[in-house]
Amino acid sequence: MAVRATSRLGGAAPIAILTDFGCRDHYVGAMKGVIASIAPGAPLIDITHGVPAQSIAAGAIALAQSWRLFPPRTVFLVVVDPGVGTARLPVAVQTRAGARFVGPDNGVLSLALEEAGAARAVELRAPRYRRVRVSTTFHGRDIFAPAAAHLWRGVKLDALGPPVRDGLTHLELAEPREGLEELRGEVLYVDGFGNLVSNIGRDALACFEARFPAMRLSVRIGKSAPMEIVQAYGDARKGVPLATFGSFELLEIAVRDGSAAQRFAAEPGTVVTVRPQRRTASRKPKHRQ
Repeated sequence: MAVRATSRLGGAAPIAILTDFGCRDHYVGAMKGVIASIAPGAPLIDITHGVPAQSIAAGAIALAQSWRLFPPRTVFLVVVDPGVGTARLPVAVQTRAGARFVGPDNGVLSLALEEAGAARAVELRAPRYRRVRVSTTFHGRDIFAPAAAHLWRGVKLDALGPPVRDGLTHLELAEPREGLEELRGEVLYVDGFGNLVSNIGRDALACFEARFPAMRLSVRIGKSAPMEIVQAYGDARKGVPLATFGSFELLEIAVRDGSAAQRFAAEPGTVVTVRPQRRTASRKPKHRQ
């Protein structure tokens, strides 16, 4: 008899679902229907279905920001799959952290797996653990959802298919580059508020800032005017652009009570620069003699 996935606290660990399917169509509901037919007791949690269509990088970032917040033994069902039906492999991965990941081997799992530590990976090939008729355009319903449900019920990873022997696909994200008087990065992710999350982390900024101890740093997005780095969105006046370190722990550009993506017509890949500026000393007014 199969044993369902449980957390260390004794409760049932969930199946957590992340896709780029949106809410308009029936796709997410169809996947949940398949899961409910196989594992009717499985708790289902939607991480998001708002990943921009076909954006592997955005899906990978959202997953990396989320997975560690879930109970051990959670099964992550991830479908951002522009190569559905092609030679890319459908996989399931067991990690050293305990979490299991199911999805396409196109890089969307890789950032989370770097942290969780991939222990074993298999190709989802066993006919017993997929739907009888497999569409070339909907592996989320026909391959990934059944595999996630069976894993949750206690089916062993090795039963789902043969080992992946050539390694999993790794997603390469751009790194910030430091010049003589400029730290140059780019937008990685745009959230639903229009905040622009860059690839500049605290450590990179601190190293750059240490070279200019008598100066303050300013941030530009594209060819924008410089903006200062503040602690929180509320530290700027309404409608004013700002830079801050948000929940991603990456430098992001925002507009207080507005959308930076709209204000600057920015998207993933838009250049973000940090430059030093001399601190302006306040001038004393001159008095007539």
